[in-house]
Formats: sequence, structure tokens, C-alpha cells
Amino acid sequence: MKVNLVVILLSFSFLLGCKEEKKTPKSDPVKVDNVAEIENDKPADLSELRIEKPENIVAPKGMVWIPGGIFTQGAVPQDEMAMGHEKPAHQVAVDGFFMDATEVTNAQFKKFIAETGYETLAERAPDWEEMKSQLPPGTPKPHDSIMQAGSLTFKKTKSPVNDMRDFSQWWGWTIGASWRNPNGPDTSIKGKENYPVVHIAYEDALAYCKWANRRLPTEAEWERAARGKKEATYSWGDDESVLTQMANTWEGQFPVTNTKDDGFEQRAPVKSYEPNDFGLYDMAGNVWEWTSDWYNTKYYKALMNTGGAVRNPSGAENPFNERDRYAREKIMKGGSFLCNASYCASYRSSSRMATSLDSSLEHLGFRTVATPEMIEISKNK
Repeated sequence: MKVNLVVILLSFSFLLGCKEEKKTPKSDPVKVDNVAEIENDKPADLSELRIEKPENIVAPKGMVWIPGGIFTQGAVPQDEMAMGHEKPAHQVAVDGFFMDATEVTNAQFKKFIAETGYETLAERAPDWEEMKSQLPPGTPKPHDSIMQAGSLTFKKTKSPVNDMRDFSQWWGWTIGASWRNPNGPDTSIKGKENYPVVHIAYEDALAYCKWANRRLPTEAEWERAARGKKEATYSWGDDESVLTQMANTWEGQFPVTNTKDDGFEQRAPVKSYEPNDFGLYDMAGNVWEWTSDWYNTKYYKALMNTGGAVRNPSGAENPFNERDRYAREKIMKGGSFLCNASYCASYRSSSRMATSLDSSLEHLGFRTVATPEMIEISKNK
């Protein structure tokens, strides 16, 4: 479920800043004005759609080929839990691409840090001058005890929650929490090298992609990969009864009791569950994953109105959230170990949530993709 940083962090008297990101280079964008008119692109010529992996390209280590094709993006008819922003379902076409078989792990991210010296957003002390520009005039500077590096961590409640809209009941700002210390300064990733890296803000994911010569998937690519060879509710099909065998989610009463029927209460090592048809692990549950698309509540309707499958859609040109017109959010997919049927059931393939670019959370990570052209460039460097 999306955590609203404004609601939570303003309770601590500050808001983390956002930074502008690079746009995904591959695109047939549908232009969606964030206030009024929608200009629709025409359906793309699909005669040259790349489906099979080029014979001269070897899959990079840890990546699998996702064949190109046309599929229906959005809520499937049999999904009774689908939310309004997962509709209308619409056809899109994507060229084949390579995708990480797993979420980026602590070990992989640690190597990136060692080679670049990069510091994640969660590890940087808040800049008051930058934050002040985003707050109402006259907002007093928070106490120095609060103005320290940290991130958002989950905490169980002691009793059932009546208002599920109040995220601050189970999310809290933890000083010292970061990818190195996922549950606070007294925790570490020692012995958890094969767990997904978390507390990754959007700019952190982009920095890793630049280092690895990869990029984040578009929402269409991510959903194509998650669905596998089926147009079903879940990445494994439509059978919800096997959820505990197929994904790391929340069993029990959220956010009070987790029965751990799937074997884990928090994050699970990658490859703890069976892969989908394409050989991808954890496309449902475990941790949310960034995509490169802006969240725009008008975008699906715009795609539907094109009259055919748009090729390689890269998302709306502008962000727009009808509940918050000032929001600048990206789409995350896949759900996490905190998803429960009574709350969000976001382990469904069509599920999508908006999150601010500066969101850094203990259940948010990413995986990367690469095109054959990107791999050719790497080979020739």
C-alpha cells in the first residue's frame, strides 16, 4: 500500500524533498494533460514487434528474456478485488526485453555502493533550506533531534485498527534506518545478502541502473513480465488458495497479527517461492518494485481511447493524482510482505500504487531491465 509521506512526515514537522529524474529513453508516450484535455497517440505499427531473443545476444547473468507480445494491461474480468485505477483494461504491445530474475539484492546493491561510493537518500541528513521551500511560509525548523537521516519502517499495532486510511498507525520515521539497517540502527543485512534491498528512493534506483547499464521497467513491461503466459489475476493463475505457497504476503489480521503461514513475517530471501512462466521470482509480494511511469489517473482511459494496442507505452508525460493535484508520483508494482486481502491485496498483477519519488520504505525495492541494444552497447565499450 502506498505510504503518504506528507501525512507521516508532517507529523514530525518536515517533508523530504524530491529531485527530478531521468526519463526512460524508450517510448511511444500517450500525452495526458494533468488537468484538462487528453491527446491520444495513434496505435503503433506492430508488424515489426520484437518477440524472440536475438540469436547473437546472450542473456546477462541473472536476467531472463521476456518475449514481446500484445497483452491486456489492467484488471482482468475475474478479479473481484480490482480497484478503480486498474481500469479500464486496455491492450498494449511491448517488444521483448531482458529482466532481472529477482529483485536487486543486498549483495548486488552493496557492490554498487563499494564501487561508486554512492549515498542513498535515506542516508543523507535532511536539508532544511531545501525542505523549507516545500512547506507553508513560517513553518518552524524542526528540532535537531529530528533532522537526521532515516527512513520509514513498519510497526505492528497492539490492537485492531478502525481507520485503515491513517498510515501513521503502522508506519514511523526511524532515524538510522536505511538499506544497510532495514529495521533501524540496531539491525543489519549481515547474513541477508540474498534478501531484496529496500529503503530505495527513486533516485537511488536510477543511480544503480546507470552503474549497471540498465533501466527501470515501464509499467507495461513490468505487468507483461508478471503475467507470464497467462492473463490471470495473479502471476501464477487465478487460484487464490495457493497464495501462501506462491508469495510472501501478510497472513492474519493486518496490522496486528501475522501468522507467517508463508514462512516469513518480513522480507524473504529472493527465490523463496516458485518462479512464474517466464522464470521471474517474487513478481507478487515480498517488496514493492519501482517502475519508470508517472502515476496519472487519466492515463489508462487515454490508452483505451487510442483504438488499438500502443507499442511500448512509457507512461503519461505528466503526473496527475485526482486526490492530490500537487503530487508527483511514480508507479510501483507487485505488492509486498505487508499486503493482505482485507487491506489491499496488491499481490495481484494489475495492482498499482502511487508513491512519491522520495519515498524510502522498508518494503520498497526494485529490479532492472535491459534491451538487446543496451547489451550491444555494453559489449562494445
